[in-house]
Amino acid sequence: MLSRVIDYLISHKDRQRIAIALAKGNASRAARRVDLRHPSTWEFSGFSQNGEDGIIDVLRSQLKHSNRYVVEIGAAEGTENNSSWLLTIAGYEGLMIEGDPRQSARARRSVGCYAIGSQFVSMFVTLGTVDAIMEKVVFRDPDVFSLDIDGNDWHIANALFAQEFRPKIVSVEYNSAFGPERSVTSKYRDDFRRSTEHPSKLYYGASLAAWKAFFDKRGYRFVTIDSNGVNAFFVDGMQLDDAFMEGLQPRRGFIENRYQLRAYGCDHVGQLAMMADQPFEQV
Repeated sequence: MLSRVIDYLISHKDRQRIAIALAKGNASRAARRVDLRHPSTWEFSGFSQNGEDGIIDVLRSQLKHSNRYVVEIGAAEGTENNSSWLLTIAGYEGLMIEGDPRQSARARRSVGCYAIGSQFVSMFVTLGTVDAIMEKVVFRDPDVFSLDIDGNDWHIANALFAQEFRPKIVSVEYNSAFGPERSVTSKYRDDFRRSTEHPSKLYYGASLAAWKAFFDKRGYRFVTIDSNGVNAFFVDGMQLDDAFMEGLQPRRGFIENRYQLRAYGCDHVGQLAMMADQPFEQV
C-alpha cells in the first residue's frame, strides 16, 4: 500500500512538472519571431534545456514526408529532453531510451500518459546493445533522432548508422572543450561514465568538427548549433523542403558551452589543458 502511495505522489509531481513545461513552452513558442533563414530565431524550450524544442519544431515543419516518430537516447526522466515536446504536443510516437532505470520509470509514468504507443526503455547503451535498439525501432528513418549520453555518443551513432539507421533530423551533443577544429572523440569504453572518467569531468563525447565530418560523409547537411553551445543539428537535405534549405543563411560556426565556461572560468583552450593526459581518438 505504501509503495502505491509513493508511486502516486511521484507521478503527480512529475505531471505537475510536465504541466509547467507545457505552459512554458507554449508561451516561449508564441513569443518567437521566426525567420526561416536564421536558425537563431527558432529556439524555444518547453522540455528542452537549450532551445532545442524550437529548432526541431521548425525543422520538422519543413519535412517533405513525416512518419511522426522520434528516437531519443539519453531521455532522462521525461521533463528535460528533446522528445517530450513531440510526444505531448505534436502527437508523435517514439522510443525513449534512458540508462537510469528510475528516471526511465518516471518518464513512463508521466510522459507515457500523453504518449500512448511509445516505448520507454531502461538500457545502458553500449556497442553491445545496438542490435537490441534497432529491434525496438519502429522506423529506421524517424523524423527526429536525439543523442546525448555524455560519453560514447560518436561510437554509438557510428554503429547505428552502420545498420541503415537514417533519421531525417538529428540533434547531437558536442563537447566544446575539444575546440573548434580538432576532429576527435573520447575513447570507447563499455562502462564509460563522464562523472568518473576524469577528475575534470570534461573528457566525454565528440567535438563539433568530428560530428561535421561524420554527417558530411553520410550526405547530411549541418544546420546550426544552439545558442548555449551544447547541441549540433544536422538534416538529410533530401528530406526537407528545397526552398527552405537554399534559403538558410550561414550557420553558427562554433560556440563555447556556456555552462562549462561558467563552471571552469576558462574557454576551450584552458579546458583542454585540464585533460591533456587523456587519450583522444581522431575521427
